[in-house]
Amino acid sequence: MDWRAKVELFEQIRREYEFGVGTIAGVAKKLGVHRRMVREAIGSAVPRPRKKTERPRWKMQAAVDFIDAVLEADRKAPRKQRHTAHRIWERIQQQLPDCKIGERTVREYVHDRKIALGMAVHETCVPQSYAWGVEAQVDWYEAYADLSGERVKLQVFAMRSMASGAAFHCAYLHATQQAFLEAHELAFSYFGGVFRKLRYDNLTSAVRKILRGHRRLETARFVAFRSHWRFEAEFCTPAEPHEKGGIEGEAGYFRRNHWVPVPQAEDVAALNRQLLKACQQDEHRLIAGRERTVGSGLVIERDHLLPLVGEGFDLAQTSFPTVNGFGCAKVLTNTYSVPLPAGAQVQAKAYASTVELWHEGQCIARHERSYRRQQQVLELEHYLDVLYRKPGALAGSKPLEQKRQAGLWPPSFDRIWQALIERHGKQSGTRQMIELLKLAPKHGQSKLQAAIESALAGNCYDAAAVRHLLNADELRHLSCEAVDVGVLERYARPLPLMHEYDQLLTAGGER
Repeated sequence: MDWRAKVELFEQIRREYEFGVGTIAGVAKKLGVHRRMVREAIGSAVPRPRKKTERPRWKMQAAVDFIDAVLEADRKAPRKQRHTAHRIWERIQQQLPDCKIGERTVREYVHDRKIALGMAVHETCVPQSYAWGVEAQVDWYEAYADLSGERVKLQVFAMRSMASGAAFHCAYLHATQQAFLEAHELAFSYFGGVFRKLRYDNLTSAVRKILRGHRRLETARFVAFRSHWRFEAEFCTPAEPHEKGGIEGEAGYFRRNHWVPVPQAEDVAALNRQLLKACQQDEHRLIAGRERTVGSGLVIERDHLLPLVGEGFDLAQTSFPTVNGFGCAKVLTNTYSVPLPAGAQVQAKAYASTVELWHEGQCIARHERSYRRQQQVLELEHYLDVLYRKPGALAGSKPLEQKRQAGLWPPSFDRIWQALIERHGKQSGTRQMIELLKLAPKHGQSKLQAAIESALAGNCYDAAAVRHLLNADELRHLSCEAVDVGVLERYARPLPLMHEYDQLLTAGGER
């Protein structure tokens, strides 16, 4: 009988004894209970807790000595290489095959035995109170997302305000120092200010070496970043995650509520937009034990934060590589193409997700950062001048292969390229194709593709027609007052049909 049913039965017994039959034997006969229960109910309206009978664990007797020996040996083993209850049960299955014992029984015995040996201690935590804008906690955690249909493991940065409970989450492919610092600035922008103190685990992005007590040898870059934004940093004791329990609990809550089911996005940037919306949704959340929602607390807290500085910290890891014979500059462990001759020196800036290459104060190339080793990240546009002099190298070039793999080389490009070769020969046709590719930086890849497909639809296979289509789109938006009369006269003739235009060009070539 459950507790509620027994309490109701006791009430019925007491009423029957007080206002009904009036005798113990009569109540017991009428309600069908024992006289001992009637006496107990008369004495107290609350039933006594049921005594739990300690049953002998006769199946455990064969394994007790083995388990005790394993736990005793664990005292001298490294903390992260000690036996779990599951591992002990597996060893029992292997080394004591005659001992047929369930894993739950072993788990309960190991739990009680560890407490008796002092190997498992239940810590008592003291509740803390936090003033507005004083402290936030920071940590990384892992999560998975489907990016362009592929499941990817991500590193997620999280910062949580301890006063308001508001939190910011941002995902990266790798937890590099650039990502660590960049995520701080994004979090400061989200909160609208800077907390006076940030509490961390002993992250390698911030800590080079753990010294005695709470002293840490911090990385020079983190010290400069902290000085720039004017906050203090505190680091937890190693292997004591409860010292930053706020962010630990936040990571679990956010993972359960916003990473389930596994989110889908085109790329990391699109995923982070989803995470930002999730952070804003959580502002309507009311944390247990608090009087106001997270969002209303954040509004109050913004008035107590340190103001944002005028300029952000230079997050890039800078180096000055020299362009090699393949037209590439080495940044960290990979090489990236640049539109400069061999021997030129460039300034490389490595960010969390991009690599920028600068020359004479201008950004001449920007690539998506590769986290693999010994890779060549190439852009076809950087080799067009060289390929114009060596057109035979285009077909088998690695930059073209990477462009195909990235899905940036549509089938229409191959069709017009092949048509140009059939009409003008391999070298001349390839050079005309290269001239078309040079139009992409000015007009954009999508407009160039649309112009080529429009020309192909009219059975016109000529580079001049593609250029005319691109220029015709621009001329439609030009004002008559801003255009030279000669330019108007030159382009005033209506564009003929594609097959007529092709015939005119052919006839002109025959003349």
